[in-house]
Amino acid sequence: MESAGRKDETTENKRKRLIFRSGHRGTKEMDIILGTFATKNVPHFSEDELTDYDDLLCHNDPDLYNWITEKESPPDEVARMSVFQKLMSSRN
Repeated sequence: MESAGRKDETTENKRKRLIFRSGHRGTKEMDIILGTFATKNVPHFSEDELTDYDDLLCHNDPDLYNWITEKESPPDEVARMSVFQKLMSSRN
């Protein structure tokens, strides 16, 4: 999956964009889950983690919600993402 970001985007602008996108998903549940996670974690993500998180946000809300709530198993490429693992561990 390709990141929605621009190649010439600064790291700080990418962080701001990802935090905004996380809190404005379209469903209240995902706004809360991802918005809270992003506000706490995105400022500390490495460039690679920012790219992975950007890729993760390209998935639709119903899929993300089902994976996060463990109603469904995520695809292997998502399950292997360190940012997805951090998201899952932050739920506890």
